[in-house]
Amino acid sequence: MALRVRVCRLADVVPGELRAFPVSGVTWPVIVTYAESELVAVPGVCPHEDVALADGDLDGTELICPGHSYGFDLKTGLCTHDKTLVLRRYPVTVLGDDVYVDLL
Repeated sequence: MALRVRVCRLADVVPGELRAFPVSGVTWPVIVTYAESELVAVPGVCPHEDVALADGDLDGTELICPGHSYGFDLKTGLCTHDKTLVLRRYPVTVLGDDVYVDLL
């Protein structure tokens, strides 16, 4: 069973920018951005070490962690530096002007 939560308004998501949104009951915020034309939501913490990904850079569809410069392909979640690391991608649903993600 999924835990669907409202994360933000669609207008809050800006192409080419990383935006982190706090979610009640969740330690790290959820990042919502575009990977090309696809709306993507991922955890706000690096799976390599506990580093805030919202402080990273977005290079096309690659999110670059500010901690050790590990890159994560937002289309697949795969790390470009260590194939054993995967950045989880949350399923995204847009209802009207609101963006929801399934956390479980």
